[in-house]
Order: sequence, then structure tokens, then C-alpha cells
Amino acid sequence: MPTYPFLLVDAFTTTALGGNPCAVVLDADDLSADTMQRLAREFNQSETAFVRRSTVAEFGVRYFTPAEEIPLAGHPTIATITALAHTGQLALPSQRTELLLELLHGPIAIAVEKSATAGQPPQVRMTQRKPVFGAVHDPAVVLPLFGLSPDDLVPGSLVQTVSTGTPQLMLLLRDQEALRRAHISDAAAFARYRAGSDFFSPHLFCLGGATAAGHTFARHFGTPPDIGEDPVTGSATGGMAAYLWHHGYLQQPEFVAEQGHWMGRVGTVHVSIAGPREDIESVTIAGQGVVVVEGQLTL
Repeated sequence: MPTYPFLLVDAFTTTALGGNPCAVVLDADDLSADTMQRLAREFNQSETAFVRRSTVAEFGVRYFTPAEEIPLAGHPTIATITALAHTGQLALPSQRTELLLELLHGPIAIAVEKSATAGQPPQVRMTQRKPVFGAVHDPAVVLPLFGLSPDDLVPGSLVQTVSTGTPQLMLLLRDQEALRRAHISDAAAFARYRAGSDFFSPHLFCLGGATAAGHTFARHFGTPPDIGEDPVTGSATGGMAAYLWHHGYLQQPEFVAEQGHWMGRVGTVHVSIAGPREDIESVTIAGQGVVVVEGQLTL
């Protein structure tokens, strides 16, 4: 029977059982898309990563939620690079190592920086795709889907789809009190709205971190059979950064995004934005990961 090494990695944290867990299956070249999808349902993480050989990059990887394949994801990228470095498949000969990682729609740039603190995992920097600003949604229709009203938005802010590789619905809420009240109030109604729209999942956030170190705080919801709430999200953080910079809500193009604190899975994402507000070139997210499980998958 074929076996495949796998790791469970907590991303955007330096503490085991924090951040966002991701299953990473190595040497997955001969797995079919159907098998990868079934394995993603078996692992039942928000995403599972399948590492493969690539002819255009150092490594290739495909990302699956329990329900579907997605073109780009942040915390699985942090987890994948952490797993490759941990197992020695990715050598880190210098303080900073740069490489390409081939995703579903082509390569992205990765930089891995060794920690100055002994025993700490390296920091992984992921440059996402040029932001695309999609549909603007009616707050009167969208906010009730989350048990909220248009008054819970920052006045004048748009409810808009933004993509840095995966399209996410962006909602800028007025404060943490509104963010705490948010929930998917009617799963069937939300699923119908999502099916007829242009986004993969919704990202709700406010200015001001969960701690003094943070500049934003967020929650991210999924649609069953996907995970109901994702602890810490990388691609959505990239879209959020593009939204905030483009619409003038950030004073500086570098900030710290926090997420997962209310779920007991504290996560920290370091974000930098390149380019002017009216023509953003890219968003880079960075974080660390911790390996918590290593095993063999037998099929």
C-alpha cells in the first residue's frame, strides 16, 4: 500500500496548538484530485496542502478545503514551507532563502528568514497576487446574513469583494463589539447568497488589535462542510490589507493583523503592502509555524 509522509502544522504562531492548523501531505505527486479532495475531508482542517514536484518552481502545492480546491491560501503556505524546512526537503543555507512555490494558477514568491532566537521556527514571507477589487455589495442585504445591521459597519465603508489570489468578501465593522456579535444567522440564506456572488468566503474585521501590538482584528467564516470559523487567515488578510490601504483606512503600508484570540488560537500576521493606494502592486504576509504532528498516511 502506498504511504505518504504528512505533518500537522500550526500556522501564524510560535506556540503549539495556537494559530491555525493545517495538514501538509508530502510527496503527493501521484494523488488524483479526487483523492486529495477525499483526504481533505478526512483531515477536516480548514485547508489541507499537497506538496508536489514542479517544473517552474522549487515546489508545487495544491490546497483543498473539505469542500473544494482553492487557488491560493495563506496559512497553508506558511504551514507548507514550515513542513518542508522541518523535514529538510527545503534547505535553508543562509539567513534568508528565496524560492518560488507553484500554486494552482502559477508561482508566487516566498522568502524564508531564520529566527535570531535559538529554537524558534523561521519566518515565512508570502507575496500574494496583485489585488483585484470585485463587486460592491448591498449592506442591507449582506449584514443581516451575519446577524448585523448596516449600522455595524464603519460609516461610509464599502462591502466589497477583494482578491489577492482567492476572492473574499470584506466587511469593515465599527468596533470589536459588533465583531463579537457576528455570526452566520441563516446558513441556507448565506449559502444562496454566496452561490450567486463572486466571493469564496467572508472576512469581517475592525481597526484596532486584540492586543496592544495589533492594528486589526478579524473573524473569518466558512460554509459547511468547510470549517465554520477559521482561526487565522492569510489570503483574507491579504485582501483585507489591500482593502484598507486602497480605501484610506491605513496610515502606513505595514501593520500587524491579529485573529483567533476569541477561539483560543491566537494568531499574528505581519503584513506589508507595495505600491500606491490607487494601484497596489502586491501584498506580502508573514508568519511562523509550529509542527505538532508527524506521521505516515497509508492508502
